[in-house]
Amino acid sequence: MTTTNTRHYSQVKTWKNVRPEQWDDWRWQMQNRIKDAASLRRILSLPEDAEEEVKMCLCKFRMAVTPYYAMLIDPTNPHDPVKMQAVPSAQELQVGKHDLEDPLSEDEFSPCPGIVHRYPDRVLMLVTHHCAMYCRHCTRRRLVGCNDGLLSKARTDECLAYIRSHPEIHDVLISGGDPLTLSDDRLEDIIRRLRDIPHVDVIRIGTRTPVVMPMRITDELLTMLKKYHPIWINTHFNHPQEITPESSAACERIANAGIPLGNQSVLLRGINNDAETLKTLFTRLIRIRVRPYYLYQCDLSTGIGHFRTSVNEGIDIIAKIRGFISGFAVPTFVIDAPGGGGKIPIGPEYIQELNSKEIVMKNFLGNTYRYPNEIDG
Repeated sequence: MTTTNTRHYSQVKTWKNVRPEQWDDWRWQMQNRIKDAASLRRILSLPEDAEEEVKMCLCKFRMAVTPYYAMLIDPTNPHDPVKMQAVPSAQELQVGKHDLEDPLSEDEFSPCPGIVHRYPDRVLMLVTHHCAMYCRHCTRRRLVGCNDGLLSKARTDECLAYIRSHPEIHDVLISGGDPLTLSDDRLEDIIRRLRDIPHVDVIRIGTRTPVVMPMRITDELLTMLKKYHPIWINTHFNHPQEITPESSAACERIANAGIPLGNQSVLLRGINNDAETLKTLFTRLIRIRVRPYYLYQCDLSTGIGHFRTSVNEGIDIIAKIRGFISGFAVPTFVIDAPGGGGKIPIGPEYIQELNSKEIVMKNFLGNTYRYPNEIDG
């Protein structure tokens, strides 16, 4: 397989002797992630001052970039949207006045290590702190990448016991870190035990591997997952540049296995904060059978303030998208409320007036329409 970038991996000195079967092996990709400034410089030809900047940032936040994802970067573009998501910058060391270590108060809603129970009928199960790539805008950066630890067997047992003892829980989202960095056997053990709990109806997996390491989506993985339907997968494309033949094929394999795919993007300044970029992203996602689900306002995690836009900008972008592409391609713009308030939909105001007689509305073009609100009889 090859990437859509103008460079082929064999043109990079570091990888010139890598065989195609190695490149296409997700374990090789994990083992050969770019983790330090010197390795990054060899791949991207960084100037010395940029290398020093990366080194400064790595004193606080780790880096890991899969070789596959690194090859999506245009090394001639200092503002490349893939590079900005993968390569540390000194801006991450700036702590803004609104920054928080745990902006969603996940620790407060954690009844036991590995479980976040914020909503009545569903829980988040954090099975690893490990990711294929550490996104620079990660909301859980206080945990993810700090170590590569898995949820221990004892703590896994504790999480499953908690879910089993709460019959109101019908939906479990397996996340982390990225659960698809686990082996098939380890992941199956968790999913099988969840499926054995009678009141768990839906199991979801949150993963970015189709984007940053699509070779992880193997036939063996999908054969295993199909045994435990209904399984849902949410992934995380932020920019059209990430939709490649490889990531498209990975999503096609997932969909062909009967697993619905949703996408959760983050609105990121300098990366995707314009309507045309997002319209392209969302329509291309639909083309590869991935439903745009959420567009998040960037969270208040420490060191990612340079990625945040104003909320007004996000509302304006949604107004420029809705009505101009298919409705099912438009995600819900949400703020995951600080303090653990959960996801709150935010959007343009289409209702101009609402009373007992009528509702006055404007449409996506700004035209006004009336609909009666009186009930006959």
